[in-house]
Amino acid sequence: MNDNYLMPTYARQPLNFSRGEGVWLYDTDGQAYLDGVSGIAVCNLGHCHPAVTRALTRQAASLVHTSNLYRVEHQESLAAALCQVSGMARAFFCNSGAEANEAAIKIARLYGNRRKVNTPTIVVLENAFHGRTMATLTATGNAKAQAGFEPLVSGFVRAPWNDVDAIRALADSHDNIVAVLVEPVQGEGGVRIPAPDYLARLRQLCDEKQWLLMLDEVQSGNGRTGSYFACSAAGVVPDVLTTAKGLGNGFPIGACLVSGAAEDVFGPGSHGSTYGGNPLGCATALAVVDTLTREVIPSVNAKGALLQQRLREALSGVAMVQDIRGQGLIIGVELDRDCPEIVALARDRGLLVNVTAGRVIRLLPPLVINDEEIALLVERVADAVRAFVRQQEAA
Repeated sequence: MNDNYLMPTYARQPLNFSRGEGVWLYDTDGQAYLDGVSGIAVCNLGHCHPAVTRALTRQAASLVHTSNLYRVEHQESLAAALCQVSGMARAFFCNSGAEANEAAIKIARLYGNRRKVNTPTIVVLENAFHGRTMATLTATGNAKAQAGFEPLVSGFVRAPWNDVDAIRALADSHDNIVAVLVEPVQGEGGVRIPAPDYLARLRQLCDEKQWLLMLDEVQSGNGRTGSYFACSAAGVVPDVLTTAKGLGNGFPIGACLVSGAAEDVFGPGSHGSTYGGNPLGCATALAVVDTLTREVIPSVNAKGALLQQRLREALSGVAMVQDIRGQGLIIGVELDRDCPEIVALARDRGLLVNVTAGRVIRLLPPLVINDEEIALLVERVADAVRAFVRQQEAA
């Protein structure tokens, strides 16, 4: 086999996995790798979790797809489950995080136009990542990702991260703002954790200005940050909440949840998706939500605290390490320089990680990781970092 027939849109690593179990992936030669990435925060229950496998196989044997021309029982059940854990009111299902964010953007536009706002505009943040469709790419704060795809979509204005006062100041120069779209934790932007009162202050500002508060929980949701959604820990209910990634534990499914001022914006014909919310995807996601809620999420914060503590101990005295931060089991180790080489150094040690924002080692292990596996992850991360330091000092 070769990849000559694939568009070269990914800089792939020289690995080909044949199976997975829990926190482990096995390549075609049988070599085991500790998965510190979880398919980029997707496999929160680990690989081949029995509950997910049962749901997939059972549903695939009965009904896969009918379209949204008809009622879908599992879709209605999944919407209820997600609304119950989030405090939201209604759900729209799609196939990815980018699609969920596209739905959110359309909701904001329709909301603004119905209020007779000229050119409805959405506030987005520096270093944000919301997807790679044209609208979500525009909302993304990454010039490198946007390069060559101009003209971008109009209707966005950018503000600094973690600065509510800067967003408030935009209201003085932009009278067409209708929504604020933010990630409660910036993952692709370098595992950035906001001030504890950040979301609450945004909620207050949006209420004051009659703006929609829209939270992108594609990466931070589904237990990753220690509660089902990160906003729940902050005691904040947004008007729009998007999620995907860990929702299907590998099966492609996304959701856009609404409440408050956004609850009744969409009606028949406003939006749609051929595959969105199909029986197979929703049955799988139902199993994921149930398992996360009952068995997994209650221990995530303790595991995250242990992982951060052991990383600090293992990397103490390494001058190039500038910061170790995180929330739940999304953790960043920031170095004082770009460090893409660490991906290969970790891989050589049987560990899968990635580096984001140039210099942040992002750790997204499956939420089912145990203490012994946490110790092994820390050992291999520390070994890779020290190898990188030696290389840098020798250069």
